[in-house]
Amino acid sequence: MPWKETSVMDQKIQLIGEWIKDEFSITELSELYGVSRTTIYKWIARYNERGMDGLEELSRKPLCHPNATPLAVVKKIIEMKSQHQRFGPKKIIARLKMQHPDTRWPAVSTAGEILKKQGLVQPNKKKRRTPPYTEPFIGCDEPNAAWSADFKGHFHTGDGKLCHPLTISDNYSRYLLQCRGLRRPTHEQTQPWFEWTFREYGLPDAIRTDNGSPFASLSLGGLSRLSVWFIKLGILPERIDSGHPEQNPRHERMHRTLKEAVAIPPKSNIFEQQQAFENFKYEFNYERPHEALDQKLPASVYRPSNRPYPLRVPKVEYDGNVTVKRIKRSGEMYWKGKWIYVSQVLANEPIALQQVDDYLWKVRFGFFLLGMLNELMGKVLPLKI
Repeated sequence: MPWKETSVMDQKIQLIGEWIKDEFSITELSELYGVSRTTIYKWIARYNERGMDGLEELSRKPLCHPNATPLAVVKKIIEMKSQHQRFGPKKIIARLKMQHPDTRWPAVSTAGEILKKQGLVQPNKKKRRTPPYTEPFIGCDEPNAAWSADFKGHFHTGDGKLCHPLTISDNYSRYLLQCRGLRRPTHEQTQPWFEWTFREYGLPDAIRTDNGSPFASLSLGGLSRLSVWFIKLGILPERIDSGHPEQNPRHERMHRTLKEAVAIPPKSNIFEQQQAFENFKYEFNYERPHEALDQKLPASVYRPSNRPYPLRVPKVEYDGNVTVKRIKRSGEMYWKGKWIYVSQVLANEPIALQQVDDYLWKVRFGFFLLGMLNELMGKVLPLKI
């Protein structure tokens, strides 16, 4: 909601009026009026204490300061901000210099401090990131304890079409389980090849990936449709930190070898490219000794999992010591008289809640800890490192 060409006092009165109607939350008012929530709370407290008179800004002019910005200049800066809400300190000072070239205007940093003190600076919105993975990684001390999966960058084949190589490897033996060129790195194209790999080699205990789609999302716990499927199969989805491929060094080392051997130059089409991937996979597993394996071949160390892929994906079930709620299609659950948003990727799935304090509950999907329900806030909060 842009500021209208009215005084700051008028805007405060409008904001307080909206708050009295109880139609908007403090966060929504902050976004609508472009001021911080801290400032809104301050205005509400002053209104409750002194009524509309409390909304008048108190003079911030120091009692004695030779370099203090003149009050008339401060007012001009505030007026310019109220007329042009999207202007920052640089644009405001530049605009005022155009309109009043004979006036001595303060530095941009000073103008910024003036706006900040008046509560007229909206903090930059933080970029939404996938919630951090907070559990320690499973050890790679035997085959199928942990697999790694990733997309090794995309490139164009000779016919101009994109190829996204999906790679899956066993962390202990370095055995390359899958190297498949996909047109798009989507859930729809990725899941069938994980299923093919599970049917061929069985199920691992964990799968380690990065934070990108389709392995993870911005949802609670960083879960995606793919990782929800992993959990239902009894596989722990692990995620490395954003921007830290060195946390998955074995898989990254294989990627460097793959790039050197196959991707450059690319083949003429996806079919020829896939044949090159198959040739690389065979050589990597059956012909290439690995220094970390005492020069053994990955194929001589790897063995399939003793956990076969099930005929049907199991349903998530819980014991009797927890409260079970089923997530609606909207991603919400009904809890003690109110709807609370959890995650839309868990639509139609059951979650478990276990009380740990008077108003705090652990929230799990299967064995996977999603976050903490804070009843006072009416929110499920993500885990923190």
